[in-house]
Amino acid sequence: MLLKLDKVAKLYGNRLIIKDVSCTIEPATVTLLAGPNGAGKSTLLKIMAGLSEPTAGKVELNVENDNIGYVGHQTFIYPDLSAIENLSFWSSLHGKKTDEKTLLAALDRVELKRFAFERAGCFSRGMAQRLNLARVFLLQPSLILLDEPGTGLDVRSMGILHNEIAAAKKRGAGLVWISHSVASDLVRADMVLAIRDKQVEYFGEAQDYTPEAVC
Repeated sequence: MLLKLDKVAKLYGNRLIIKDVSCTIEPATVTLLAGPNGAGKSTLLKIMAGLSEPTAGKVELNVENDNIGYVGHQTFIYPDLSAIENLSFWSSLHGKKTDEKTLLAALDRVELKRFAFERAGCFSRGMAQRLNLARVFLLQPSLILLDEPGTGLDVRSMGILHNEIAAAKKRGAGLVWISHSVASDLVRADMVLAIRDKQVEYFGEAQDYTPEAVC
């Protein structure tokens, strides 16, 4: 088990965001985090990432903080650095290999190799998102948390994302994925955690989940 939530709740002031959320995330699995807009999915993902403390309940994390990969709505990209300089920075920060061959290979996987030495601030939203994904998958974390990582990606880039998710699962990572297309991404998932009315409506195998029941 990589992560366990036990009756987690979150308040912002007097406003209840989520309550009584319990689940476990295992290695080599993809868990889709589903629910309507405003259900608290992004808040829950930040709690899983350790970026937000729960108001109540317990979070049991069995991986080190620097072994968690998180993709949120904002890219963690430095606009004044080139693509390869961004990857070098994040790689060295986590004590990983930073040789040019490794970094170029990571950029090649997201089809950014030919832009390796261009300033990231000049990238389109889709290119910046692909660089952000390269940053996370390069580090090969044990727990990967993805908040609508397909934002800004075209069909070809979505294929790259799906390949990276499959590769991470194959090497044993556990992934939690907020998808904007749950029905089509169910085939790529092992588990579904569905939130409705601030609490868990479904937590179980993806093959037994019906999206229309929640979304």
